[in-house]
Amino acid sequence: MINSEMLEQLNTTEEQLIKHLDEDVREIFSSMVGVVIPQSQITDTTTQFKEYITGMIGFAGSYNGMISVNTPNKIAIKIASQMLGMEVTEVDSDVQDALGEIANMIGGSFKHHFVSGGHEVRLSTPSTISGNEYVITVSSAPDSLTLLFTFEDDQFMVNLYLENGN
Repeated sequence: MINSEMLEQLNTTEEQLIKHLDEDVREIFSSMVGVVIPQSQITDTTTQFKEYITGMIGFAGSYNGMISVNTPNKIAIKIASQMLGMEVTEVDSDVQDALGEIANMIGGSFKHHFVSGGHEVRLSTPSTISGNEYVITVSSAPDSLTLLFTFEDDQFMVNLYLENGN
């Protein structure tokens, strides 16, 4: 969960933070992927993945952190196929680019909720990780929040990691 000091810095509540992230993810999936996904549910943060791909975007500035979109390979392939308007059959550079762009759009949308009042935040270049099995390690153990979304007959997670940038 997100600590009270970080919530105070962002001038928000955890409920508002969850609402913003949920709405941003669902809006981006609706507009960019053409899929309406139901409202998320909060879940435990998972950092170990098997046959997944993860798109990530980092934050730096008034607050630091990362948003990661963690999807089973079959969801990532569907996302890329729908975004590109062509059939994609395996995790390749098109899938990596698509998932990196989804993370980038979520991060850009999310940061706009908190860049007022002197908060300056920059986004990193999107990156992806994929493989049969991998672990994501976030150093210095920032506050985290994980939302679980349903996509067709499967689920994917969006992780938010935040820490004070001052």
